[in-house]
Amino acid sequence: MAVSDSGPVVNTTPLVTLLERVQITALRSYPKKQSPDPKFYIDLSLKLPHNLSTVESAFNDLTSGSRDLSVPVEKLKTFVDQYFDGAGEDLLHHEPEDFVSDPSEFLLNVENKQVRDWAREVHGLWKTLSRKVSDSVREFPERHTLLPLPEPVIIPGSRFREVYYWDSYWVIKGLMTSKMFTTAKGLVTNLMSLVETYGYALNGARAYYTNRSQPPLLSSMVYEIYNVTKDEELVRKAIPVLLKEYEFWNSGKHKVVIRDASGADHILSRYYAMWNMPRPESAVFDQESASGFSNTLEKQRFHRDIATAAESGCDFSTRWMRNPPNFSTMATTSVVPVDLNVFLFKMELDLAFMMEIIGDANGKDRFTKAAKARERAFEAVFWNEKAGQWLDYWLSFDGDEPETWKAENQNTNVFASNFAPMWISSFNSDENLVKKVVKALENSGLIAPAGILTSLTNSGQQWDSPNGWAPQQEMIVTGLARSGLKEAKEMAEEIARRWVKSNYAVYKTSGTIHEKLDVSKIGEYGGGGEYKPQTGFGWSNGVILTFLEEFGWPSDLSIEP
Repeated sequence: MAVSDSGPVVNTTPLVTLLERVQITALRSYPKKQSPDPKFYIDLSLKLPHNLSTVESAFNDLTSGSRDLSVPVEKLKTFVDQYFDGAGEDLLHHEPEDFVSDPSEFLLNVENKQVRDWAREVHGLWKTLSRKVSDSVREFPERHTLLPLPEPVIIPGSRFREVYYWDSYWVIKGLMTSKMFTTAKGLVTNLMSLVETYGYALNGARAYYTNRSQPPLLSSMVYEIYNVTKDEELVRKAIPVLLKEYEFWNSGKHKVVIRDASGADHILSRYYAMWNMPRPESAVFDQESASGFSNTLEKQRFHRDIATAAESGCDFSTRWMRNPPNFSTMATTSVVPVDLNVFLFKMELDLAFMMEIIGDANGKDRFTKAAKARERAFEAVFWNEKAGQWLDYWLSFDGDEPETWKAENQNTNVFASNFAPMWISSFNSDENLVKKVVKALENSGLIAPAGILTSLTNSGQQWDSPNGWAPQQEMIVTGLARSGLKEAKEMAEEIARRWVKSNYAVYKTSGTIHEKLDVSKIGEYGGGGEYKPQTGFGWSNGVILTFLEEFGWPSDLSIEP
C-alpha cells in the first residue's frame, strides 16, 4: 500500500465532489483555446427541482461511453443548463444602505479636481461590488457551494464571486474612507460567523474553501472600525471570536518552535492547509502540476503545499519553492513566513488593546506578553542584520518538533514580504531600525516605476516580478509613513504616488481597476499565474482611497503618467 500523507484533511461537500467531476470533464472536452475557467463549474448550484442523486445519475449516463472522460461540448452544455443555475446567480446585487455618491468630508486633502473626480468613481465601485447571499443558500445549503452569510458582502470582482478573508481588510480600509461604516461592520460580522462555525475564518465563503484559512487580519479589521466609530459593542462581540482564531493559528500544525543559539525557544506560526488533494476550484491545474510525481505520498504532499500557498494568499510565488522557479518544488508548509507572523503580532497587539477597552487587565497582560515574545522571535529567527531586512525561515524537518535555528535556513532572496514588519508600530517607531530598513529597501531592487515589486524573480507566477499587489504596497507604505524618519516618510509618499498614478492610467485605458499591476512600468496591469487578470477590484479600490486619504493630492501635481 502507498504511504499516505497523514496530515489533517477537512472534507468538502458531495456537491463539490460532483462539480469537480463536471469541471474535469469540461476541461477535457473543450478545445484548449476555448476551455472555460475551472472555477466557473465549481460555483454552480443545483437547479430546483433536481436533487443531487438524480444529477449524479444523469452525469454518469453522459460520461459512460467516454473512456478519455471527454464528451461532446454541446451535450455537456445542455447537461449544465438543464441541471444547474449559473455561477454567481445565488449572489444577488445589493444596494448598500450607507452609500452616498459624495460623502461629507470625503478626501478633503485631494485638491486636484481630476484626481477628486476619479476618486469619486473609485468610491462608486463599492455599489457594483455589493452583493447579498440569496435566501436559497440559507434554505437549501446542500444545493450550493456558496456559504450562507448574515450580512451583505463586498466581493473582490470578476471570477471572485464570494467574500475573501484577507481582501476584506483593504476593502474595509477603503470603506472607512468612503464613510460606509455599516457595510464595513457587516463584512466583519460575516467573517466572525465563519470563525464561530468552523473555528477559523475561511479563505473564502465557499464549501470548497473550508479546508484552509487566509492571512489572519480579522483583529485588524475590528481595530480599524473601532478607531473610527468607537463601537465598543463590536469589540466585545469580537474578542471571543478572535481568541478562537488566535488558538487556531498558535496550535497544532500551524505552530512551530525554533530554538536559538542560547537555548531559548521561540513560538512562531506557519501556513498549513487541511487538504492533500487537488484544490476543487483548480483541480485540473493541480492534477497536471502533480503529474510528474510517481508515488501517492509525494502527490499528496505537493497538493498540501499548493493548498497551503493558497492559504498564504500569495499563490503562487518562488517564495514557496525549494528550487525556484521549479513549480514542482513547492514546499509552503516548510516555510516560517515573515508576513504571517507580522499579522499574528498585530493580532496580539490588537487583543491587548481590546482587552483594555473592556477592562480585562489579565487579558491585556497575556497579549502584551505574547506580543513581546513574538517581537523577540522576529529578532532571533527572521532579522538579518547584514541584509537589513527580515527573512523567511526554512524548516529542516516537518515542524512538529522544536528545531534549532541555523543561519543558512534563512531565505536570502528578496521579497516585498521581507519588509512587512514595518507595518507594526514596535518596528516603525525604532528610528535606528527604520534607517537600516529604508536603506535596504532602497538598495533591494524592489522599488519600481509603479510601486513595489513582489519579488525580483520573473517566474511567470503572479506573486513574483513584475507584479505588484495592493496589500504589500499599503503595509510597507503605511509603516514607512508612520515612522518618525523624514526619508522614510518621503519614500512612502513617492511609492504611494507611483501606485496611484499607475492605477489611474490603467483605469483610463481599460475602464477598470485591476487586482494587480505590472509595476515595471506605469499604466500596465499584471498577469501570470493560473487565471486571466481580474478586474473590479476590492482591495485595489481600498488601497487607492487609503493612499489618497493619507497623502492627498496637490492641485498642481499631475496624475497623468
